Amino acid sequence: MDTDRPTIYQHPLAYLVGLEGVALLRAFAGEHDRSFVEARLADVRALLDAADRFGPGHEVPPITTRDGYRHWAPRYDGPNGFWGMEEPLVRPLMEHLPRGVAVDAACGTGRHTEWLVEQGHDVLGVDSSPDMLEIARAKVPGARFTEGDLHELPVDDASADLVLVTLALCHVRDLGPVFAELARVLRPGGRLVVSDTRGYFTGSPLYPLVEGADGEFGYIPNWFHATSEYLQAALPVGLAPRFCREYVGGGADHADGGADGGAGGGREYTAAPDAGTGAFDPAADVELEDPARPPTLWELMPWVPAAAGAAYAGTPSLVVWDFEKERGSGR
Repeated sequence: MDTDRPTIYQHPLAYLVGLEGVALLRAFAGEHDRSFVEARLADVRALLDAADRFGPGHEVPPITTRDGYRHWAPRYDGPNGFWGMEEPLVRPLMEHLPRGVAVDAACGTGRHTEWLVEQGHDVLGVDSSPDMLEIARAKVPGARFTEGDLHELPVDDASADLVLVTLALCHVRDLGPVFAELARVLRPGGRLVVSDTRGYFTGSPLYPLVEGADGEFGYIPNWFHATSEYLQAALPVGLAPRFCREYVGGGADHADGGADGGAGGGREYTAAPDAGTGAFDPAADVELEDPARPPTLWELMPWVPAAAGAAYAGTPSLVVWDFEKERGSGR
């Protein structure tokens, strides 16, 4: 994971006005009518008039995935709304495969590891977080676990029949070296199954996950990868795509890491059907959960429900891949 990242500045008002802006762009394209546009412009005026209510914003320093998941590990498994979406999409891709040696790379607390053991595979779980691995070992005694990184897996060449990487490639800026490593450990004919999140900030490849403990906070750097980036990383190392699909949640369904949802935990947000114009009401009894730390997106979305629903409507929240290691490939 890239640790050479700058401190970023996050202001709640910037996110809320940004949602309004994305909703207005979609209205300009013809998705919404005049009354919707007028309501969004009224929202922006009301938000700016209430700017003092949101405080001065926050300078957020970067933290490593190791530190971030140390904080998340005790509550990573739930409640987690994203698992109910991701698991039924990933596991059918593996149900028909012959039982063999499976590597659950970036296994976390072992939610897929446990399922693979139940399916009859000989499973090695690998993760860079010792805190996540401690939970996985207690939960899945039928698997082997070891600490390791996606860039350098502690696995012999051409020794795995299946490699699974779920909700972890968002932590990697350059997919090329990781796909080369995944191809190295697969036997010819072996399968690589991947799931990954799709980001939350329209127009930016970045989507920081903010986490904190003991009165401090920081963000884990994350990257959105275009569909073409997976292919550019996979094809040169002999990984041929057999399946790919991007999945859209209802309305503004999104998930984020750890306690608040992404690469880890999960919350979902969908604008209520009866939200109407969903205008921002500065008199509403809504406050930031903790003004001393950056608010989560899921905390802010209900302040402008119509804008949030329109901004995220139809946006994929998950991509799932199934690759096969080509026989006779160079590695």
